[in-house]
Amino acid sequence: MASSRFQIFISDFIADSLEIEREILGDIADVTALDAHSELELVGRIEHADAIMLYHNLAISRSTIEHLKQCRLIVRCGVGFDNVDHAYARSRGIDVANVPDYGTEEVADSAIGLMLALTRGINFYNVRMRETPDPWMYSTAGKLFRLRGRTFASLGLGRIGSATAIRAKALGMNVIFYDPYTQDGYDKALGIRRVESLDELLESAFVLSVHCPNTPETKHIINAKTIQKMPAGSYLINTARGAVVDVTALPDAIASGKLAGAAIDVLVDEPPAPDNPLLAAWRDPSHPAYTRLIINPHAAFYSEEGLADMRIKGSQACRNALLGAPLRNIINR
Repeated sequence: MASSRFQIFISDFIADSLEIEREILGDIADVTALDAHSELELVGRIEHADAIMLYHNLAISRSTIEHLKQCRLIVRCGVGFDNVDHAYARSRGIDVANVPDYGTEEVADSAIGLMLALTRGINFYNVRMRETPDPWMYSTAGKLFRLRGRTFASLGLGRIGSATAIRAKALGMNVIFYDPYTQDGYDKALGIRRVESLDELLESAFVLSVHCPNTPETKHIINAKTIQKMPAGSYLINTARGAVVDVTALPDAIASGKLAGAAIDVLVDEPPAPDNPLLAAWRDPSHPAYTRLIINPHAAFYSEEGLADMRIKGSQACRNALLGAPLRNIINR
């Protein structure tokens, strides 16, 4: 006899005891973690899903969606939703939602932390001090500058961009942003300044912090050409989406001094291949990126509280979808 219980599949990333998900969904659904690392691993396992919880280790494309027999919801348990074909899902009558607020504080804190590690020489000193004999002298990092009064430029002013801007403002920085999709008035509410073009943002940036989604419009919006518009000795932080920054431009930008440093939390391919040119420069003691580039493993979102939030909110979205309750944060209507 077929089960009358709903079937919910967690496609990737989460593979523990599922206590959180089962506490919220266990009375109505069976919850199964597939722990897949590619879309091909979903074949034959996910077709009878009533709802899917997707993280970021893989994508769900048309090839998977067209074989879903009864799915009501795909919830991207995170902010970005470029790894699900939400337009095709809509054509199949499947809602796609995200969890836009789970890690706002964490990512904003990480962006500021990465900025401080670069602009105050913290990362540089820590790396150089491993050398023997160690260069016990403040001047080894080159010229460092007071942050107060320097320009913090935010590319995007959504939830995380706003939270980061507030933190930069608290440090006494001159905060500007470029976001053509943010309505007038947010700049007034936050006490920061809107600029009207990407060029103006880049030309003014002492620190450029990326806080926009990955879309056809923003893919590689930061690249070798746009980096050249930034002041010499500026800094780049990306805690948004990997494809927004063309990281192949970073080793040369750092070597030339155009960028005094960069911090990258997100890459297009995660984990990156061993021969990734960015990692090759980062691992090379003879390359300036060895001391002036920070790479994190897509970890800016993480805290125990934030991780619980994404799981709880993703599970609640599935419950609402299955019980016919109103849904929040649908991105493909």
